Amino acid sequence: MKRLLSIGVFGSAIFIASCAGMTDQQQRAFTGTAIGAGAGAVIGAIAGNAGAGALIGAGTGLATGLVVNYQADREQQAYQRGVQAGQQQSQQK
Repeated sequence: MKRLLSIGVFGSAIFIASCAGMTDQQQRAFTGTAIGAGAGAVIGAIAGNAGAGALIGAGTGLATGLVVNYQADREQQAYQRGVQAGQQQSQQK
């Protein structure tokens, strides 16, 4: 049990450290993939095939991470358009 806990802590540290130099898109895709693979492995283990569950979960997590990134980019663009419109409006007064 101690060994499993040590592996989990070490794996988590590597996971967190590996996100340091990534773009926001890469971080979201990586995080989605990791969470999806973990959840898929748990669900797959319950269903009888952890490997297939992890693979399916990783794919689903990657897709979800990319969708979340797309939405975050759209929100940021809308915010920037609003800031620019506000600056133009204040300059016209």
